[in-house]
Amino acid sequence: MKLRRQNKFLFYLKGYSNFVLPRAKNYKEKISALQAQLSKEQLRKVQERVDYYCKTNYEPGAENLRIKDLKKAKTPKSYYFDTYEYARYFNKNLSINFVFGDVTHVPKFPSIVKSRPVSGDNRKSVLLNLDKRRHFLFINDPIDFLSKKDQLIGRSAVFQHHRYAFYEKYFGHPLTDLGQVNKIGGNLKWVKPGISLEKHLEYKFILSLQGNDVATNLKWIMSSNSIAVMPKPTMETWFMEGKLVGGKHFIEINSDYSDLEEKLNHYISNPEKCLEIIKNANAYCQQFYDKNVEDLCALMVLKKYFQLN
Repeated sequence: MKLRRQNKFLFYLKGYSNFVLPRAKNYKEKISALQAQLSKEQLRKVQERVDYYCKTNYEPGAENLRIKDLKKAKTPKSYYFDTYEYARYFNKNLSINFVFGDVTHVPKFPSIVKSRPVSGDNRKSVLLNLDKRRHFLFINDPIDFLSKKDQLIGRSAVFQHHRYAFYEKYFGHPLTDLGQVNKIGGNLKWVKPGISLEKHLEYKFILSLQGNDVATNLKWIMSSNSIAVMPKPTMETWFMEGKLVGGKHFIEINSDYSDLEEKLNHYISNPEKCLEIIKNANAYCQQFYDKNVEDLCALMVLKKYFQLN
């Protein structure tokens, strides 16, 4: 099985290198070079994504931060590295607002964020692909869906109330194999050792519950031959979780989890529906695989945010 994850040492090396090395192009030159490598259809889809990620322009914030301030990286540094990877093509004195971490609210001023609420007025939350080494993991799954176990696998840290509620309902249920990986908090009766990603892929269904913001495992599940099981997302990132459709990209369960058994039994009895979901989920993930497309999207988001020509 192949994992699409960047080596941590190389990620940090690249991040610090971007801080100190002079850029080869400015944003106009870089955007033009990337656009020349893409088809008209790819460019159309890029623009759709840019307009989805960035629905507003820069307004002065309280701290009056500038692009050059991103080089004063604080923990977690990955947010600074991921933003500066693209912001370095712009004038270092341009003002920028950013709110890093697991953001579940809409900032007062238009700001660069990793996550935002799906519903309501989220225009001031401008999405970039932040903390992507951790979140944007895709895989090549060697196991055919029909060969997998007819169960829902779940290994989670159980701190949030909504995760506790799920485990309280379904820990020990014959259709599930659940385990709590944290030994402090949650319920010690649920504690089991963590298992590898490969072991998760032995199951047809994988639990994908939101954490502080989105579910970290959703991307690799949707790129596999297993199916994500979750309520409708309320938070979204660069992955555009708000565009996912229950029954098309994942198995949607009620927000109170009351229909889990019914949904699992239905899909176990209808494997052709499962294969269609897997096909759609895999196709959805493919839009994020082309680095030229990803780079162009990020640069155009910042260009729109900064109101540049």
